[in-house]
Amino acid sequence: MSNPLIARVQALAVGAVVLLAAVLLAGCAGTAGGSASSGSVAGKASAAAVASVLAPTSPTTTLPTITVAKLPPEAVTTLELIASDGPYPYSRDGVTFENRERILPKQPTGYYREYTVKTPGESDRGARRIVTGEDGSRFYTADHYDSFKEVIAQ
Repeated sequence: MSNPLIARVQALAVGAVVLLAAVLLAGCAGTAGGSASSGSVAGKASAAAVASVLAPTSPTTTLPTITVAKLPPEAVTTLELIASDGPYPYSRDGVTFENRERILPKQPTGYYREYTVKTPGESDRGARRIVTGEDGSRFYTADHYDSFKEVIAQ
């Protein structure tokens, strides 16, 4: 019997490699006179494919949602690091998130992990975080756990 989390991580890793190859090929085609701009159908499809690797396509909770495209760029970078399993810039990245605020759905200890989202101009870790669930769910907080939005692909 396989672990669902490991299977999800493996699927995300394979998806990321396939996506990277597609993006590289599209980039090469674009330099040869092609026009795969971000406004084109191909550009939008690539953005959607990237987002679906970084976050679920639909919400898993009743919390407010935010799409990957609406996140600060530093949060997208953090999601990319999570999808590739690091390396993470902070030693606290990947530690258990205890959900003491009880904003996220109640789950057993160890179900949630937290990751730092760099904040420009901050000398420490700042307040922004991505919290992940074992089911692949992603949550963003800009105010150090006072509120959360569930991250979805589109």
